[in-house]
Amino acid sequence: MDPLQAVHLGPRKKRPRQMGTSVATTSHDIRFRDLVLFILEKRMGTTRRAFLMELARRKGFRVESELSDSVTHIVAENNSGSDVLEWLHLQNIKASSQLELLDVSWLIECMRAGKPVEMTGRHQLVVRRNSSPSHAPGSQNTQAPPPTAPKISQYACQRKTTLNNCNRVFTDAFDILAENYEFRENEGCYVAFMRAAAVLKSLPFPIITMKDTEGIPCLGDKVKCIIEGIIEDGESSEVKAVLNDERYKSFKLFTSVFGVGLKTAEKWFRMGFRTLSKIKSDKSLRFTRMQKAGFLYYEDLVSCVSRAEAEAISVLVKEAVTAFLPDALVTITGGFRRATVRWQGPPRALSELSPSLFQGLLLYCDLIESTFEKFKLPSRKVDALDHFQKCFLILKLYHQRVDGGVKSSQQGGKGWKAIRVDLVMCPYDRRAFALLGWTGSRQFERDLRRYATHERKMMLDNHALYDKTKRVFLEADSEEEIFAHLGLDYIEPQERNA
Repeated sequence: MDPLQAVHLGPRKKRPRQMGTSVATTSHDIRFRDLVLFILEKRMGTTRRAFLMELARRKGFRVESELSDSVTHIVAENNSGSDVLEWLHLQNIKASSQLELLDVSWLIECMRAGKPVEMTGRHQLVVRRNSSPSHAPGSQNTQAPPPTAPKISQYACQRKTTLNNCNRVFTDAFDILAENYEFRENEGCYVAFMRAAAVLKSLPFPIITMKDTEGIPCLGDKVKCIIEGIIEDGESSEVKAVLNDERYKSFKLFTSVFGVGLKTAEKWFRMGFRTLSKIKSDKSLRFTRMQKAGFLYYEDLVSCVSRAEAEAISVLVKEAVTAFLPDALVTITGGFRRATVRWQGPPRALSELSPSLFQGLLLYCDLIESTFEKFKLPSRKVDALDHFQKCFLILKLYHQRVDGGVKSSQQGGKGWKAIRVDLVMCPYDRRAFALLGWTGSRQFERDLRRYATHERKMMLDNHALYDKTKRVFLEADSEEEIFAHLGLDYIEPQERNA
């Protein structure tokens, strides 16, 4: 379970209002005796306050039901430091100079960590300078608000996204919802949740309260509703409904088969199929060559490809290709940079090479001939595929070729694993564009093309970059040069994961 999911922040549905502010009298061991907390009910509500008090006590914190001189930390929600001081003044209570005024996000982070965490500027409630000094606690809380955070771009190509996802509880939910909308061919909602997931993955801080979403682009009302639900309940009821939806589960299962798209999945679902075993055993169904291969090597193809396996495949492809094309350059793109081939001199068709490239290792091969036109303008569609010659393969990777002989997910006693490999053959002078187009997530590629169109008046796809103002094609020998044409900072592919 994700750490944030373990901290349920109160139900969204209204419950009968509790009398008073007392909580269950169950005793809990106090682990952190130097801290004495008081949770302010103002703008939080009785039920939520009682819930947080009980949860904090279970985590080992000392939480007082009433404000007393022993309290060291006041925790509030949707209140400024000045609001808390005003409340104290109305209660005829003078704040101690040692009293810390903190946002509820600090308490949530403490409970998630299982111990008190460092109090930073974003946790401390700001007291306006014109607040009454007689009620203001220590000077650390009278500081001016921190500088405004740098503006977050709506384009993934202008954000740096590392593998350290601080908001997985939200992005996992968005990925599920986006996938469901893709199955239903609702492109608008699909794109909305994909953009939201991409921007949250780039944030260097976790979203704790709805205030944290202020100023973040690509978060529409529907997205914020999901975020709010997860903050309050620890999970999304809409995501739970999708995960339990028979149509979603069936489509996810069917499309996991190599060669099965949405139309075939829809057909099988309408025919009443819900399992792959039923589909395979039905004699009335006819499968394509690709689907037959997908069923035959299903267990191997749906399993994750390790880095060691990807590197072994890279070596295998390079050995095979350079035997026929000594000047070829092979690069892995995609998750590990899938195989992309460039060549110099007269090209030789993949149709001539494929049958003999991988003797004894070729389990499946499907060739797509090139429709590439050298002087054609780049596509206006942000998700258009390229027109280079392609070869969709399933190769037999023997375990002894992986990481010096270390076995990988051996199944049924066989000494090999079926691995999908897509070969893309492009002209030498278009390699940089093809490499960029096959590297990064779908959302990154969409945003890169949107940025080129809307911000730079250019057209970009896997074939070329065209300047609409100057009416010229811009040449590039590397991804870095393409980024320079677009006025973007270049980030190494290993770090780019938007």
